[in-house]
Amino acid sequence: MKPIQVGLLGIGTVGGGVFTVLERNQDEILRRAGRGIRIHTVADLNVERAKELVHDRAQVVSDARAVIANPEIDIVVELIGGYGIAKDLVLEAIAAGKHVVTANKALIAVHGNEIFKAAHAKGVMVAFEAAVAGGIPIIKALREGLTANRIEWIAGIINGTTNFILSEMRDKGSDFATVLKEAQRLGYAEADPTFDIEGIDAAHKVSIMSAIAFGIPMQFDKAYVEGITNLAAIDIKYAEQLGYRIKLLGITKKTSTGIELRVHPTLIPTKRLIANVEGAMNAVQVFGDAVGTTLYYGKGAGSEPTASAVIADLVDVTRLMTADPENRVPHLAFQPDAVRDTVVLPIGEITTSYYLRLRVADQAGVLADITKILASHGVSIDALLQKEANEGESQTDLVMLTHETKEKNMLAAIADMQGLKTVVGEIVKIRLENLS
Repeated sequence: MKPIQVGLLGIGTVGGGVFTVLERNQDEILRRAGRGIRIHTVADLNVERAKELVHDRAQVVSDARAVIANPEIDIVVELIGGYGIAKDLVLEAIAAGKHVVTANKALIAVHGNEIFKAAHAKGVMVAFEAAVAGGIPIIKALREGLTANRIEWIAGIINGTTNFILSEMRDKGSDFATVLKEAQRLGYAEADPTFDIEGIDAAHKVSIMSAIAFGIPMQFDKAYVEGITNLAAIDIKYAEQLGYRIKLLGITKKTSTGIELRVHPTLIPTKRLIANVEGAMNAVQVFGDAVGTTLYYGKGAGSEPTASAVIADLVDVTRLMTADPENRVPHLAFQPDAVRDTVVLPIGEITTSYYLRLRVADQAGVLADITKILASHGVSIDALLQKEANEGESQTDLVMLTHETKEKNMLAAIADMQGLKTVVGEIVKIRLENLS
């Protein structure tokens, strides 16, 4: 049987990995897919570099639209990134009746609703396993493996750069700026790390997982996003003393009032497996009503790990090309007419526990004033760490963990505590999840 012909748009880090792994594991892939899968044409603006990578084993062109227009191409793989020209090319490929595989989380998170609607109307598939958590097959797990479950929540370490930075801050006691420079020197962080350190990359990914888990449209624009730039080394140290680690988590939960969709630094009990994921690794924890807690761990980025997910999508599309479109796995796990536009809760309406650090005057009555304010807003204390003032100092740190409460109640309590004359400087608030 004639091999499936693939057009590759972009042969950078991931594209190079796709070409290499597909060549290396061709026999294994043939046995699994039932047909060969071959890169027919590569489109890249740097034609000379692309030709060096493919060694005459594929055609190379500079115009991506020439790939889309080629009637021999069955599947278009988009690895350009962003949502400018990439969006146009994906929609043009769909209009041309081509199946699409992409690793572009920003494109799917922001324009997925439009893309999936176009693909459904045309009867073609859009596969995007590589868009979330690199080589970890979390999309397949959510869309197929856990389909018998009512998924209740997902919490993921889904950005390797920020996890590396937080691991280094904990291990070395260094501040954020120092570790960021080291991460850039080692190649873990980009020259402009904004998408990573501000949580935007993780928000793209958790928005995709939320849509698949709960059968809702992509709603990246409604996600609450907070990065790690303001995280202090002292808070990582105090969290450890209280039995917690701080990770940047992407969290989505289904509640009786709506969907929580948020990214922010989070305290997690050290006894949880996900709290012990270090360096640039990724992990996603999913809770389903039937299966309970499941954990997916692995490399979230890199040439071959991401290529692994891209090629897995190519195999899936190859297997299902002859299937009736109505009998394929839906893009968002739920049938298109069953996707519900459930409300995404504003951050003030989410319910969680909190870590608070206050710099206070070292004098009698301070704790009583603070607990009185917390109680007036319905916030109760779960644990308390009161540091002795250093010799000669008149101020000390007061660290506490609270029981669950609504964010808006906590913000009101913090505003009142900030008004006390005995509270010095800004109160630090970090959310806490037990993930039990």
